[in-house]
Amino acid sequence: MKTKQVLDVCCGCKMMWFDKEDNRAIFADKRKGSLDVSHCTSNPGKKIINPDVIHDFRNMNFKNESFWHIVFDPPHVKNISLKSVTGFSYGSLDKDTWKDDLRKGFAECFRVLKPNGTLIFKWNEIQIPLKEVLSLTKYKPLYGHRSGKSAKTHWVAFIKNVSL
Repeated sequence: MKTKQVLDVCCGCKMMWFDKEDNRAIFADKRKGSLDVSHCTSNPGKKIINPDVIHDFRNMNFKNESFWHIVFDPPHVKNISLKSVTGFSYGSLDKDTWKDDLRKGFAECFRVLKPNGTLIFKWNEIQIPLKEVLSLTKYKPLYGHRSGKSAKTHWVAFIKNVSL
């Protein structure tokens, strides 16, 4: 069996994926379950979180330098109910430990990323500015892109520089 080279660290409902069962990736999250969203007029039905691996992004059980490409889309809202659609879909940051949690998450992502591998980081500035979050890693981003109705969602690309 071929080793998977892509890791989605906080896959949630796999909303960004074209193929939610893409066999090139390992989907990981600390949660598993479903939420009835039949009351939502825009996309009624169920939201499902079904990762391949249950783990905490701050302490992953993967060997060093295991992946060529990592997607890191951590929770970006503090203290939101996990029973809400947004909370269920994206998770919630702790209001007191969020900086340390994201710092550890970046460190873990770069630990399991191969030299010259790429990390795509997704962040929404609804509560916390991107600049503040990027200060939590020693790695310098290559480039980024804003998206969404109010341009608050950022997609940021990194490469693991072996000289750091």
